[in-house]
Amino acid sequence: MSYQVLARKWRPRTFGELVGQEHVVTALCNALTRGRLHHAYLLTGTRGVGKTTLARLLAKSLNCETGVTATPCGVCGACRDIDAGRFVDLLELDAASNTGVDNMREILDNARYAPTTGRYKVYLIDEVHMLSKGAFNSMLKTLEEPPEHVKFVLATTDPQKIPVTVLSRCLQFNLKPLPRATIGQRLAHILEAEKIACEPAALVQIAAAAQGSMRDALSLLDQAIAFGSGEVRETEVRAMLGVVDRGYVYRIADALLAGDGAMLLAQSDALAESGQAFSSALDELAALFHRIAVGQAVPEAVAGDDAERIAAYAAQMSAEGVQLAYQICAQGRADLALAPDEATGFSMTLLRLLAFEPAGASVAAAPDAAPARKSPARSTTAAAHPAEPATKASAAQAAVVPAPVAQASVPQAPVAQAAVATAALPDSPGRWPEFVAGLKLTGMGAQLAAQSELKSIRGNALSLAIPASHKHLADKAYADKLKAALEAATGRKLLLAFEIGEASDDSLAARERREREEARAQGEAAFRSEPFVRDLVARFDATVKTETIERVSRGPSNPPSSNQERS
Repeated sequence: MSYQVLARKWRPRTFGELVGQEHVVTALCNALTRGRLHHAYLLTGTRGVGKTTLARLLAKSLNCETGVTATPCGVCGACRDIDAGRFVDLLELDAASNTGVDNMREILDNARYAPTTGRYKVYLIDEVHMLSKGAFNSMLKTLEEPPEHVKFVLATTDPQKIPVTVLSRCLQFNLKPLPRATIGQRLAHILEAEKIACEPAALVQIAAAAQGSMRDALSLLDQAIAFGSGEVRETEVRAMLGVVDRGYVYRIADALLAGDGAMLLAQSDALAESGQAFSSALDELAALFHRIAVGQAVPEAVAGDDAERIAAYAAQMSAEGVQLAYQICAQGRADLALAPDEATGFSMTLLRLLAFEPAGASVAAAPDAAPARKSPARSTTAAAHPAEPATKASAAQAAVVPAPVAQASVPQAPVAQAAVATAALPDSPGRWPEFVAGLKLTGMGAQLAAQSELKSIRGNALSLAIPASHKHLADKAYADKLKAALEAATGRKLLLAFEIGEASDDSLAARERREREEARAQGEAAFRSEPFVRDLVARFDATVKTETIERVSRGPSNPPSSNQERS
């Protein structure tokens, strides 16, 4: 008997076997149970997520000999014929091959006739977005009011190309890409049923390469079984997919911690000699730093056979360093196409990891490991600009500091400078107005500083609140001016985050407004208390126009009187 590929052999036969699309399954099952069936369904989603499978399951539920049900028996003639693909009342059409008006007219003419053996005629039109405009227009009337015995199921990977006149006549269900964990569990279940040995790490690699498609995952699984001579092992799967061996990534991380540039270049040469893809190496390196960051934030979330190694890296690296290292790897991945060649771009990314670290990073590093290692590039605030040359940054604005490979310790002078800069920041929101009042700002930057309120300071990250009435001040150009002034005043690279909310009383503008109102109130009270003013009001029933009261200054030749207000 000929071999049947896993994607066809393990196609779900019931709604309960379909994984990852519970939101669609629930809606269809409830509709079948309650008898509230629409005449046209549109299933959208990427390849291999279950569109055709759902259409066939719906056809089985409608034509099962036990009746319309959400749980077809699977053993009657209609169910077996649908599973085998020979049910005459389930018409599967490829819109890519039947794009014209004539093709659609022929299909719609046949829809008028009653089903041959089943209860309903089900038309499954795959990749329906490839129909021509004329074909869409020809099917509108039938799609809106089809015969009672006809159901349409349209499937597409690109719903944006379908006319809105068609969309409005269908119930649309968006099938989502399957999570990696769901794909891995399904693959493990299939391999257990097939009695094929496997390694969990290999299934993780296949699930990641499938990119949310179960059919792609099963096709890769078939290939992995053949590649591994009947077994699914991580080493063979990595070689099959072109994924870099994790040993290279670990050795690169160890070299970064040790500050060993020679080892970094040696690993780059080893990757080139082994024929590994440098883009894949940077992907793996970025994934490693992501896991380290997760280990620092949520240690219990790190799983896998290398969990202890990840925990060790998380303890040795600072959080800022891991963030910048991830950003450098991601940016280096994008820059590979711009490099003279991929080997040069990859080695330059490694050297950039070694060369850059955030200001004061050594203070935040683990005290036990600081003297013996050179940490990878780390950033507290300027992760969005990892490759900015140090020559462009002044002593007060440097986001990253280049350091020689042989450097083993950091001089104490920068540490003291960082401490002074940290102390220059206000230690409470109440001191923020006085702090920003002393900044060298003009124009809209000064307005932003005056309207802002300090919410919190976490390391080098400042959270500022802006009233909703002045949210236009949070523009990037104005924020950059405020950021530059703050960095010049503190000698630190800072990160500003703005929140739009209600007006506050803790901003410089609010404080100045209160002072003006208090001064005006005092002036008005002083003006009203003048005997002459009181006499006028009493004699002539006069009214004081408070908006015309203003304070005047007295020169040396004109000494102030008891009242310095005029109206």
